[in-house]
Amino acid sequence: MTMVTRRSIVTAAGAVVLGLLLATTGYTWTSSKTMYLSFSGPVALPGVTLPAGTYTFERVSDDIHIVRVSSRDQKTVYLTQFTELVDRPNRLPITQHITLGEARPGMAPPIKTWFPAGERQGHQFIYDVR
Repeated sequence: MTMVTRRSIVTAAGAVVLGLLLATTGYTWTSSKTMYLSFSGPVALPGVTLPAGTYTFERVSDDIHIVRVSSRDQKTVYLTQFTELVDRPNRLPITQHITLGEARPGMAPPIKTWFPAGERQGHQFIYDVR
């Protein structure tokens, strides 16, 4: 195996392990639009990195796909953004509410998609590619 291939495999394996470690540790569902998600480590959203903690994820409206992420007490809004509606992958357990993307070592993994509890469709966050 070449050094580059070995490094790629180790990096990918590390990202998977980190994703499992940072998976939500719990959630509380309060209505059809609001969900509390807890993270054991930092995670990223477009333009912001959230430290470990509990956050409010909510759909602003049923008609448009705007998601707001704020502190649990809703005093601080971290993100309000249009999202892409996506289908839940067949292999994704119904109890898993987010998917994480890959991140460089030492960086917070980005939240790719939020799947509200019990729903077959979720909200994919749109990241600015530069």
